[in-house]
Amino acid sequence: MKTFDFTLADKLIDLALLEDIGSGDITTQCVIDNEKKGSAVIKAKEPFVLCGTDVAKRVFLRVDPEISIVKSFEDGSKLNKGDVILKAFGSMASLLKAERTALNFLQRLSGISTNTSKYVEKLKNYPDVRLCDTRKTTPGLRVFEKYAVFTGGASNHRTGLYDGVLIKDNHIQAAGSISKAVLSVRKKVSHLVKIEVEVENLNEVKEALEVGADVIMLDNMNNDQIRESCQIINKKALVEVSGNVTLERLEELALTGADIISCGALIHQAVSVDLSMSLEAV
Repeated sequence: MKTFDFTLADKLIDLALLEDIGSGDITTQCVIDNEKKGSAVIKAKEPFVLCGTDVAKRVFLRVDPEISIVKSFEDGSKLNKGDVILKAFGSMASLLKAERTALNFLQRLSGISTNTSKYVEKLKNYPDVRLCDTRKTTPGLRVFEKYAVFTGGASNHRTGLYDGVLIKDNHIQAAGSISKAVLSVRKKVSHLVKIEVEVENLNEVKEALEVGADVIMLDNMNNDQIRESCQIINKKALVEVSGNVTLERLEELALTGADIISCGALIHQAVSVDLSMSLEAV
């Protein structure tokens, strides 16, 4: 199971808690005695693919390290309506402070993993085709959202600008040509770093291939153009398809000969799932 570095995650969780709690939860401070203990139960209100249990757990512990958490399911589990996701025990005031932030993370990440699982299911008969996400993520939440994509069964593209070379149209415009851009990169990066080039037509496909691109991204091409591009490339580079990738079009794209399909909709079209948290005094 893929995990993420909580050094960064904790900073994002703290920011989310600051956004919600600010200088203090004035309602809870007025209503709940600090010494009062309680138990909280988070349940699914619809079927979905679970993601974000460790993030939710971390939210509670960032609010109050004395809270104890018992998880009923691990990330990637397929839940039914009514399933108990986790139980938390401790200060009732602390549980209330953590509630909304914990639920927000669980709802959002489970929504992405559930949406991703639908795309993955469409490609179940095409094991050689890799489905990837993109950098079209919610600002500040990329580490979580890409984890949710992985949990849903797909793969991650580059995390950011720092961990992969992808020469896009604006780079090509600035450099003067695909060849100039690729040669410039090759002089400056390690021989171990792969170079991907985004292309928009068959002439650019040929140029990217001739200059030795490792991966050629076919941007917003129709199915016939993709098939012809794959024939030209002829396995001399990996072929990635991007742009206008929908759930309905997924199988058509898988049949073109492409190796990779990247899809921003895995994240930006995901709908948060429905959860609830009930609280009782103990």
